[in-house]
Amino acid sequence: MKPRITNWVYQLQGYQNDRLDALAAAPHQLAVIDLARDANTDYWASSEISKLRGSGKKVLAYFEIGSIENFRHEYAEMQREAPSLILNRWDDWPQEYFVKYWDKWWWDNVIRPRLDQARKAGFDGVYLDTPLAYEEIELSEVPGESRSTLGRKMVDLIMRMSSYSKSHNADFWIFPQNSPELRHHKGYTEAIDGIGMEELFFLATDEACTESYCRENLDNTRALRDAGKIVLAVDYVSAKTNRENACEKYANERFAGYATDLELDRIRPPCP
Repeated sequence: MKPRITNWVYQLQGYQNDRLDALAAAPHQLAVIDLARDANTDYWASSEISKLRGSGKKVLAYFEIGSIENFRHEYAEMQREAPSLILNRWDDWPQEYFVKYWDKWWWDNVIRPRLDQARKAGFDGVYLDTPLAYEEIELSEVPGESRSTLGRKMVDLIMRMSSYSKSHNADFWIFPQNSPELRHHKGYTEAIDGIGMEELFFLATDEACTESYCRENLDNTRALRDAGKIVLAVDYVSAKTNRENACEKYANERFAGYATDLELDRIRPPCP
């Protein structure tokens, strides 16, 4: 049975003195941090993750599964060995490119090594960004594919990651971020332990989420919660009233919530 998680902390950069001491001292129940302190090859040591877990927290390793940033060490390798896997640039994040995440090279050289590194370092699980690649890849770059087939291939990747990880450690957690509608694909819900959701209530920054997709995301997230999955919700807010509003909504929805800054470079206090 999964522990009840009511709050969490999400930090991907700006680690104080390149250490995790401040996160260990923070009162949150769960922490999401990058797989490496420098988002490259300076991986956290098992002793560092052990100390953070020793503070009573579950700890998840963040990395992308549907895209790659040009500062990740695998990017140069992809350019040399598998340039055809690099697809269109993500307009919202100019340093990031979507990839053919269903290709064997991607699994062998990026995804499996990252999973192995997370287990080696002693993380409790992984926090997987960019499942939304299936919606953002330019279809002209992948002839014969559709949003439906790309969605199915994303779910197949997540299922494979889950099966691979849990074959080594049955308690290893799999948390995709966003795209809760993937639950409609067979096997997805069973493969995950929870989901991370950005901007359920506020768009970055401090803008109330009132678009139709906001309601759709919330409905799909509620369905995953009702299926027994942990929901890690994060909204990017700076105004005190918006933070209070977000925290109230997390409590009402029975989500673990975190109201913070878009840069994810500091520790904000948990909701009251």
